[in-house]
Amino acid sequence: MASLEVEALFKSEVEISQLLLRFADSMALKCAIELGLADIINSHGRPISLSQIASGINSPRSDMSYLARIMRYLVRKEFFTAHPPSDGGETLFGLNQKSRLLMHDSERSLASLIIMQNHPWFLEPWHCLSQCVKEGGTAFSKVHGCEVWDLASRNPEVNRIFNEAMACTSKIVTTASLSQYKDGFNNIRSLVDVAGGIGGHVAEIVRAYPHIEGINLDLPHVVATAPKYDGVSHVAGNMFEAIPNADAIYMQRILHGFTDESGVEILRNCKKAIPEKTGKLIIVDIVLQTDDYRDQFDDIRMVMDLMMIAQTSGGKERTEQEWKKLLEEGGFPRYKIIKIPALQSIIEAYPE
Repeated sequence: MASLEVEALFKSEVEISQLLLRFADSMALKCAIELGLADIINSHGRPISLSQIASGINSPRSDMSYLARIMRYLVRKEFFTAHPPSDGGETLFGLNQKSRLLMHDSERSLASLIIMQNHPWFLEPWHCLSQCVKEGGTAFSKVHGCEVWDLASRNPEVNRIFNEAMACTSKIVTTASLSQYKDGFNNIRSLVDVAGGIGGHVAEIVRAYPHIEGINLDLPHVVATAPKYDGVSHVAGNMFEAIPNADAIYMQRILHGFTDESGVEILRNCKKAIPEKTGKLIIVDIVLQTDDYRDQFDDIRMVMDLMMIAQTSGGKERTEQEWKKLLEEGGFPRYKIIKIPALQSIIEAYPE
């Protein structure tokens, strides 16, 4: 075999190995959160040594060699900083922007999301992608015998893990929305967050725009665990049955979890709930790019599309043309897309 062929074969093998072993990144992040590595470093207020991190783990059987190898990997992946000793002492490990997102007590923490996505309940359906191709149906139901919403309604632990994960990731998306959609909320007096979880999205909006009356709509087992927020009322209900009336409706990362048929049903209920001439719908969701306009983040958006196969009841990420068709069938023929610093975009839609 010619040397160029050997090099090409080696390159392909490495690229496949990188894809094959990419799960190690998730496992390393999960390990960091379970050990509280970012929290331990943060508690000292400065970079600290490996032995100090080990002391913070508070386990008499901590294995320093394993810890050193995990920290080395996380530093290579730029989740922590490493400051080599100048006087023969120990290397000091510090925080950066990414590791601060791993802290349990950080307002913008992603710890709950990482724990959820690496939990066996949510990992196991990924093994059923080929089965879904062969048979149809949803991966989650093939593993658990029901969809995630049904499992959460009767398993308090699943409900807690799911709600906490959705709340933590939504904070960052909501912040991005507020930064780019400042004028969009000015003329709204009442806003319903449809399937708003435990109410974090609408609470952030109301905090920024106190004149808005916030309404958080979600299933009874979800709002039962929702905290109280100033200016926000929680409503137990079902978006497939009825949505409370308001000037506008907000849906953040909801429609991607459902089929087009279910999406149309939800949108038609949204249309009934807002004024025909002045009402509007604010969707925050992924808009997949076409090949001509792809950006550096579109690969992760495509991964999110596969996640919809694994974890939702027929959901998918959509291109602009797919959104246009869905909105028209749901009664919203006019729309515009607003880019924000997030994987998602704002889709502002109107009933006429």
